[in-house]
Amino acid sequence: MIQIVNYGVGNFTAVANMLDRIGTKCEIIADPNHIVYDDFSKLIFPGVGSFDAAMSLIISNGWVNPLNKFIENPNNKLLGICLGMQLLFEKSEEGQLQGMNFIPGKVVKFNASDVSIRIPHMGWNNVEFKDKANLFKDIPVPTRFYFAHSYHIADIHKDDIQATCNYGYSFPCAVKKDNIYGVQFHPEKSHKFGLKLLENFSNL
Repeated sequence: MIQIVNYGVGNFTAVANMLDRIGTKCEIIADPNHIVYDDFSKLIFPGVGSFDAAMSLIISNGWVNPLNKFIENPNNKLLGICLGMQLLFEKSEEGQLQGMNFIPGKVVKFNASDVSIRIPHMGWNNVEFKDKANLFKDIPVPTRFYFAHSYHIADIHKDDIQATCNYGYSFPCAVKKDNIYGVQFHPEKSHKFGLKLLENFSNL
């Protein structure tokens, strides 16, 4: 069973539909009291929209302490998607609120000094990942995934980077720190390799 966190913004139904296609049981939860803390529990943390708006919903709806409690168990696994991944970091140039601070690093806007770069970064792009990145097991290098974002991760420890993408310059697009994972792209919009990535997460 994988729980999908509905804190107010995100492609919750699309993620659930993809998990259903690979035969993985899931449920969308809108109440932090419904988080399962058993060993080997899994949460998916999607997100779309702005950093501060999403973080405000997380705080006001009481998700902060339950999510901290969830990741305290090293056997549990958390996957952030797009904005959901960005919220796992310390802060963002998009807003003033502090993030969840699960992973050291910050979120910055794409450097638009190169006029060939259009913001947002939207569409298919190649992802290069480490040989032992378990989210990408049995996925060829490189593989195209679907992106839709104007901000990206920066100032992250190199050991926490699982994959990179190039859009004018290279930026981290998949991360892992202990039992916390994140991807900047949308696996729920990335067809068969998005399905495979979600299957890999379900099998961790």
